[in-house]
Amino acid sequence: MTKEKVLQALGNVQEPDLGKDIVTLNMVKDIVIDGNYISFTVVLTTPACPMKDMIKNACVNAVKSMVNKEAVVKVDFTSNTTTLRHDNKAVLPGVKNIIAVVSGKGGVGKSTVSANLALALSKGGAKVGLMDADIYGPSVPIMFGVRGERPMMMDIEGKGMIVPLERFGIKLMSIGLLVDEKNAVVWRGPMASSAIKQFATDVFWSDLDYLVIDMPPGTGDIHLTLMQTVPVTGVVVVTTPQPVALADAKKGIAMFGQAQLNVPIIGLVENMSYFTPAELPNNKYYIFGKEGGRYLADEYDLPFLGQIPLVQTIREGGDIGVPVMMSDDQVSKEAFDLFAGHVVRSISMRNANIKKERVAEVI
Repeated sequence: MTKEKVLQALGNVQEPDLGKDIVTLNMVKDIVIDGNYISFTVVLTTPACPMKDMIKNACVNAVKSMVNKEAVVKVDFTSNTTTLRHDNKAVLPGVKNIIAVVSGKGGVGKSTVSANLALALSKGGAKVGLMDADIYGPSVPIMFGVRGERPMMMDIEGKGMIVPLERFGIKLMSIGLLVDEKNAVVWRGPMASSAIKQFATDVFWSDLDYLVIDMPPGTGDIHLTLMQTVPVTGVVVVTTPQPVALADAKKGIAMFGQAQLNVPIIGLVENMSYFTPAELPNNKYYIFGKEGGRYLADEYDLPFLGQIPLVQTIREGGDIGVPVMMSDDQVSKEAFDLFAGHVVRSISMRNANIKKERVAEVI
């Protein structure tokens, strides 16, 4: 066996999303050959790559079938999360990809989706932060079990910065960590917008592969401020199958479709798609309607990112401060894993210029 023959064989292994072989994409590194033993490293576009096992099996089969059928093949993985940020990186300089999770209306489970998306990405090995931008109804302190805790301050190059809390490996920031939860945040739009700017500029997020931003419902000041301050990679729209939720989701889609915002939509996820009781795990009851999110995604030609079931453990996990991704509920965890996999694949394809949209720019 030679490195040249191995590379030639691996040239037949396609990266499923990018549509090119892994050799052309310069994803193969550190080939070592010792008799019938061969090892090499494949550099993934994200540590949370859902296609890891598929790529590994294809590599082993290619070497065995085209180079040496007796070969003992060891495939290691590393990652270099892709980014297409073209701004001057004055804001969030160490963050590679910024995902805004939005909904047209409240009550569709946007915060639950945001929290478990962040945890699913982290579970795959990515460095992840979660910013709670819902100034008037912050949920992160409750959902992550950090109620009453306060972030520390530290000096970074002569500037005082807020250090986000960490829980389950996720960096967290929320207005709920700065204001007593018994007090209402009674602020006019400019004050709320100013707070969101501070979350981006005065919080030491450090180096992250993904920053998930849990946006407030609707299409208001905070949305515009954030999109004009932060170079958002893309938007995930959350809806339920219910017609009234779909009608409001259309407003959110229309907002980010405006040319002056220049923020692409990664896709749409349908939450509370169906109810599955614990005692009847194979049954599905479509309480809020059926397939409404999928039809809406098709109508607007958006990627459909998946369906999240209405399961009691998801609600309970958020209430006790242990999100369902940290529980033993395999059904819900699988749904969020699939959803997160679709999100990172869409981002990787955008960053590889497969999609035509430009990266969000500061306006």
